[in-house]
Amino acid sequence: MPDPEGLWLVRHGETEWSASGRHTSRTDVPLTATGEQEVRDLSGALSADRFELVLASPRQRARCTAELAGFRPEIDEDLAEWDYGDLEGLTIDQIRARYPGWTIWTGPWPGGEEPADVAARADRVVRRVLALGGGARALVFAHGHVLRVLAARWLGLAGTEGRLFVLGTATVSELGWEHGQPIVRRWNMPAAAIAVSSL
Repeated sequence: MPDPEGLWLVRHGETEWSASGRHTSRTDVPLTATGEQEVRDLSGALSADRFELVLASPRQRARCTAELAGFRPEIDEDLAEWDYGDLEGLTIDQIRARYPGWTIWTGPWPGGEEPADVAARADRVVRRVLALGGGARALVFAHGHVLRVLAARWLGLAGTEGRLFVLGTATVSELGWEHGQPIVRRWNMPAAAIAVSSL
């Protein structure tokens, strides 16, 4: 079966917690007015494409992003953000006051998911996309850390290599294939960049 054409990733628009650097997983915060406008700015670039599969995290910030962009996604629990456990709602400075040198990639993860847990969820999403085959396109709306893990797993890297992929709010990224190898075609593109680089 031929490989699917690619997988598009959209990180949700700005929330109050993303703007202030608070780790947000299970807390179901809405988009800010700025976040809603960011997503509306993306909608023109995305609406021109046809996607055989459109998925979203169950969190309202991802679902609202999909809807404002003009899509009615299927909800996929595997796209929920990394569960930060006891670190939910804290900034990196607050976390490092407890755990010097902490990163999400190296832990610890008290009460939350470890990288292998998130990678297993990402792998299920990748398998869903690969099963489409035949040059199909898939589009997912989700969150910063889970999308970074998803990109790493698409490329055949350990989930922790998501540390290499910075991802802003309301950005579009595209994963695909070249000569049978998984690749990154575009990454972390805000609306202004998409306007000059056709998807």
